[in-house]
Amino acid sequence: MSDPATLWHAEHANLARLLDILEKEMAAFNAGEQPNYDLLLDVVHYLQHYPDQVHHPKEDVAFARLVKRDPRMKPQIDRLTQEHRVIGIAGGVLLKHLEEVLAGTVEPRSVVEAAAATYLAYYRGHLAAEDREVVPRAAELLTAADWAAVAKAVPARPDPLLGEHVESHYRKLRRHIELESQSD
Repeated sequence: MSDPATLWHAEHANLARLLDILEKEMAAFNAGEQPNYDLLLDVVHYLQHYPDQVHHPKEDVAFARLVKRDPRMKPQIDRLTQEHRVIGIAGGVLLKHLEEVLAGTVEPRSVVEAAAATYLAYYRGHLAAEDREVVPRAAELLTAADWAAVAKAVPARPDPLLGEHVESHYRKLRRHIELESQSD
């Protein structure tokens, strides 16, 4: 699977799987049950520290190159670029609330629910829009030189959760993902 657009879409599928876990745990929280806070924290921490620092910056380079190839895409690309910033901020807010809950601070349930709902809505909508509007167009228009520039734009960094070597911090989350995929 060396086709960059196919890899891009596969990364989105992995992110969607993490959002599914977040959504499932937040559904338990919303129902007044005890969610797995460690799992919640690990998912949001990962999404803040890997995709926001590696995946999205690469996308921003691909977006810029795509606009050069098809200037009519500028409004869509501008919206998606802005969403990268919103997702980063919304994730930071949610992470802060989850850390507060785990530290024993009383956080209003409605505040945590709203932060999670905002994050999930933006992230899911963003992934869907990219997969629908941008990835197919990028596969069609971007050249090998464009993809090389995208790859070069952000220093290569192994994925600490979904890569070959899982960081110790993410081992429980990785195990959870593997167990869920076995039950699918």
